[in-house]
Amino acid sequence: MSKATAIKSFRQLEIWRLSHQLVVTIYKFTKVFPTLEKFSLTNQLLRAVVSIPANIAEGYGRKSNKEFIQFLYISLGSLEEVRYYLILSADLGYISHEQADQTELLLNEIRSKTIAFIRFLEIH
Repeated sequence: MSKATAIKSFRQLEIWRLSHQLVVTIYKFTKVFPTLEKFSLTNQLLRAVVSIPANIAEGYGRKSNKEFIQFLYISLGSLEEVRYYLILSADLGYISHEQADQTELLLNEIRSKTIAFIRFLEIH
């Protein structure tokens, strides 16, 4: 069974929906970041977080599960980058540690579900 026959759109993927939710959350956080961070931390954080669902979507568009899996691993790399930027943002006082901890729960959920999905694709 190929991924294309089971899934009609990347929007059906829970990992994409959760990742998109994460993007919206991070955009809201960065609205209050200091202006001096606009071209450094804010830019890096937004690029990394957008990369997560974007790579899921791009991977979905590829012709094979092997290629899809490759993009899912790239997505996981971006997720870990976001995790670091959230730690930094909290330590700098740009977001609260509570906001960082709540977002960390979402990151953990996306990570575990992405790994489970990769395992599913590997056997199908």
